Amino acid sequence: MNALVEILKIMIPAGAVFAAAYFLVKRFLDNDQKRREHELKKTAQAAITPLKIQAYERIIILLERINPNSLVVRVNKNGMSARQLHQELVASVKSEYEHNLSQQIYLSSGAWELVKTSKEEIIQLVNISSSKVAPDANSSELAMMILNITANLGKKLPNDVAIDYIKKEIAQIF
Repeated sequence: MNALVEILKIMIPAGAVFAAAYFLVKRFLDNDQKRREHELKKTAQAAITPLKIQAYERIIILLERINPNSLVVRVNKNGMSARQLHQELVASVKSEYEHNLSQQIYLSSGAWELVKTSKEEIIQLVNISSSKVAPDANSSELAMMILNITANLGKKLPNDVAIDYIKKEIAQIF
């Protein structure tokens, strides 16, 4: 029995020291792992931030380029018919959108939905305007129809709504 008591006198303090050392080392290693993960996130964030800013810039350019006022001025050429202008306007909006599809990776889902909605509503505006003008009419008639409808909407254009949303979102991020 004395031998058992002597062994316990040695084992209990040794066990306590082992447990304390184990928990201290575990805590140290956990903190070190968290520090490494934080540094990795910080490094990744430093690499992604310029890409995000560039994506927001490109989307703003897209939204400005598909603004009906600038779109009509840029696409309309002398000698075009209303049908040709209609086709060119729709193709230009789709092309601008498709050229910037990859930017959705860096935008929030809400911002990207507004970009998609803007594209669709501007195409719809061009289609409605085209239906109110004879296909063989001069392109300037369609251009004037688009500009008149745009001016008389009584609300913000969808691309302006998207631009405002993106500006607020980027202000929150940075």
